[in-house]
Amino acid sequence: MQFNKAMIALAISSSFMSSAFAQTVSGQVVDKTGKPIANAEVHVEKANKHLITDANGRFVIEDISAGMLELHVSADNFAHYHTDIDVADKDVENVTITLAPTVFEIIDIQATPLHSSAIESALPINVLAADELRMKQASTLGETLKNEVGVHSSYYGPVSSTPIIRGFDGPRVMVTQNGLDVGDASRVGADHVVATETATATQIEVLRGPATLFYGSGAIGGVVNVVDTRIPTDNETVFDYLAQHNSVSDENEASFALNTGSGNFALHLDGFWRESNDYDIPGYAELEADHDEHEEHHDDHDEDHDEHEGEEHEEHEGEKGTLENSASKSSGFTIGTSYLLDNGFVGFSYGRLDREYGVPGHDHHHGEEEHDEHEGEEHDEHEEEGVYADLEQDRFQMLSELYFNDSFINRVATKLAYTDYQHSEIEGGEVGTTFKNESFEARADLFHQDFNGWNGAITLHYKDSDFEATGEEAFTPPSDTSTLALAWIEERHLSEDVLLQLGARVEHVEIKPHGEFEMHHDEHDEHEEDHDEEHDEHEEEHEEHVELEKQSFTPVSASVGLVWDYQPGYNLGFSASFSQRAPSAAELFSNGPHIGTNTFEIGAIYDVEEHGDHLDIELHDQDADMETSYNLDITWRKFEGDFGFIVSAFYNHIDDYYYQQDTGFFMEDGHDHGEEDEHHDEDMHDEDEHHEEDEHHDEDAHDEEGLPVFVYRQDNVDMYGLEAEFVYQVTPALKTTVFADYIRAELSDGGNLPRIPPMRIGSQFNYQTNQFGAELSISRYFKQDDVAEYETETDGYTMLDAHFNYYLEGIGTDAAVFIKGTNLTDEEARVHSSFLKNDAPLPGRNISVGIRGSF
Repeated sequence: MQFNKAMIALAISSSFMSSAFAQTVSGQVVDKTGKPIANAEVHVEKANKHLITDANGRFVIEDISAGMLELHVSADNFAHYHTDIDVADKDVENVTITLAPTVFEIIDIQATPLHSSAIESALPINVLAADELRMKQASTLGETLKNEVGVHSSYYGPVSSTPIIRGFDGPRVMVTQNGLDVGDASRVGADHVVATETATATQIEVLRGPATLFYGSGAIGGVVNVVDTRIPTDNETVFDYLAQHNSVSDENEASFALNTGSGNFALHLDGFWRESNDYDIPGYAELEADHDEHEEHHDDHDEDHDEHEGEEHEEHEGEKGTLENSASKSSGFTIGTSYLLDNGFVGFSYGRLDREYGVPGHDHHHGEEEHDEHEGEEHDEHEEEGVYADLEQDRFQMLSELYFNDSFINRVATKLAYTDYQHSEIEGGEVGTTFKNESFEARADLFHQDFNGWNGAITLHYKDSDFEATGEEAFTPPSDTSTLALAWIEERHLSEDVLLQLGARVEHVEIKPHGEFEMHHDEHDEHEEDHDEEHDEHEEEHEEHVELEKQSFTPVSASVGLVWDYQPGYNLGFSASFSQRAPSAAELFSNGPHIGTNTFEIGAIYDVEEHGDHLDIELHDQDADMETSYNLDITWRKFEGDFGFIVSAFYNHIDDYYYQQDTGFFMEDGHDHGEEDEHHDEDMHDEDEHHEEDEHHDEDAHDEEGLPVFVYRQDNVDMYGLEAEFVYQVTPALKTTVFADYIRAELSDGGNLPRIPPMRIGSQFNYQTNQFGAELSISRYFKQDDVAEYETETDGYTMLDAHFNYYLEGIGTDAAVFIKGTNLTDEEARVHSSFLKNDAPLPGRNISVGIRGSF
């Protein structure tokens, strides 16, 4: 009893002591002329305190404990400001914080545990938010970001475009939703959709360069974080809406987002709908050069292919002006709720996404080796059916942030996500492959108090992905991938001008393939020259069942970064890192036709050897290697005044880099094309056997001979490049921007990596008033002639785009009607980094009109 009384007395005493020693900090935020800055945000680092300055620029921070107070101050059109205030045993008054104007829009990002922005990071960062995001928003994440410095798009049609960061994509670029993996199949194939939506996003963040410390080995090339308010952090009522229509695909789109609440409860609801037809293109879908080559080829074989040539010619004529099988429809909604606490929040959300979309580039895929009436019938059926994908995803998410001001661990950020994803690739009305990914992810960031000037966090991260591809055309076996990681990140201001950042991460990755897998295998004898007459006697194609072994990896990453404000308004960012990446299941185990990409894919654990005009595929010893990357980044910034720039140079040396190499061979897809061609099923061919007159590899030859065979290889790679952005505020209303980026990717033998984006340079002119805003942009993509073996060059092109907003008064805030034009010159443009560059050009001239706003 006496013990209980003592504990109660101690608790009451501690409460009074805490109140007695709680101090108040007050001050004013002004510009360089001394003019107060209203609506500036004052954030107390490591505490759940955010304040907005009043009309006189003043702020008051209450209940501050003695010690070092770290403030971060930001305001629109001003550079961010960081300062430390020593709070002793009395109130601190009349603190003056002076902000410098900047031409850059500086936005804090949420993708990293520690505070960061585009001018305060050792690594370069892109952020799209507010009007800029709405202006650039497209139906895919890749197309939304493709005009950002250092970012390109994989472009697999109007729905399946994913971001490429400095030449990295697929399993090297992590796409996250509020800091957690989206849990889709987009990193398995270029034709797979990123299962997140840009229409309801509040900002999109891009980390250019290795981000393995934060997200693991899957982020060795960078991170794209899509931020929305599906889990609200306040109870203010805001309603956002958007409706628009475009001309190039007759697309209609509508979206909304509602945040509201009362007391300790907050609610979020959003939804979107989008539907489009096949989009318009300036000419033929198929690249003209290949079209001509095919015509010449058929002219040389008139006697045997007369009927087929006529059909193909007719087919090309029908494609002019439209990219067939590029229509899509999408819809989705999200509901979320939060409980708001004095020291943070905890919230949950559920989201549903449905998409159906055509996969272009398959119009001539089947039956073109057949030269009878059956081919025509099958072609007609395929024209009607096409190849399309049907996607659905359910996603549950939990986010929580709790602050503990008087504890050594003063903040705990917890994130959980469960995702149930599946999509089917449907061809000729039948399901060829169904992809399923059931994933669970948990992450906890534990932030500590200032310790001898160091601020940082320890991260515990677990992720499990149960991936399955089923069906007659499944090209990779079912597998379970689990990751358990521990990371440590610290930073310290060595002086007012120098910020040091350190970090390390170790993770354990296990990839467990399930059951046996059917391995495609060819047996040939020495009488290959009698192939056409004695195929059944001399070649037997069969599927061999093999037992795949579990793969285990322990990737380690470490980095050091420095940001030096060497004089007011200028800084240098330097980053050196060592990163390792475990390969994905698809990179290791693939062995079969992938109808979405029109390729036959073979994983790295198989030995593929050329024997004359065919390939032998044999299972290797299954010992897989990790990628190991050594990375350097240097960024030079000027961010104050009417003129600013950000210039970055990077170099990555990567050992044992995984990449898909075109072998120059073809394999038929195994479809039944009738009795006459039964003996051709699953046959592997060398291109020269059928095109001896060709002196180079024809990337579209699979239209006549089957699927091109792509093998995952490993080699040492050097990747380096430059990125630059210059901004000049000509007048208070007029701002102009010039940007450029350049990437080189070389193999150790002097060859080139395939599908690397070309050099690009562009400019933008932005005119902004209270009544309207206008932007004109022009981008030049240069010819890409640094190509890999069996890869063709891609011509350069120029894109001219424009955007106009007219702001409406009296119907809420930020309301505007807009008109947007893209590819105004209607230029035929093909994306070098796309698997479909010869079959799917970019859309032609497009005019979009719409309305957006908030209440």
